[in-house]
Amino acid sequence: MNILEIFQPVKTFVFDVDGVLTDGGVWVMEDGQQVRRMSTRDGFALQLAIRQGYRVAIISGGTAPAVRMRLHKLGVLEVHMGIEDKLGVLKNYIATNALDPETVLYMGDDIPDYRPMEAVGLPCCPSDAATEILRVSKYISPLKGGEGCVRDVIEKVLKLNDHWSLDTGVVSH
Repeated sequence: MNILEIFQPVKTFVFDVDGVLTDGGVWVMEDGQQVRRMSTRDGFALQLAIRQGYRVAIISGGTAPAVRMRLHKLGVLEVHMGIEDKLGVLKNYIATNALDPETVLYMGDDIPDYRPMEAVGLPCCPSDAATEILRVSKYISPLKGGEGCVRDVIEKVLKLNDHWSLDTGVVSH
């Protein structure tokens, strides 16, 4: 079997934030504010996936308002933050939207993502994920969290389904 075949059925992307959309690091400023860094290439891919009709959801234990603001700016409206029970939120999202779990890609990087990753058709992770997450993943991106791993999986799905276009109308943020 060609490894790329596992990407073709995907219609929904679910991502963690810290360690997936970011490198997992936090800069703590003098005033106590915590600052994260995200890839603009991941942002472009998220916008394109949404424009092409794919569902995109975020399930994160983090609570940073700036992260929610950035995701909304990119068009990601299904943003669940401050979540302790990621599996419960994922199951509710799948049921509410009548999704086939086999068509869901979930990308996580650490222990809180383990159970949700078991509940979907395509569990994925960045190359620097925790050992347990590497083991449960059907695809391990060669890229690290915050360094394009989200773009990697989105691009594969869109290209395999002829939804990747050079004429996107999307402005990278």
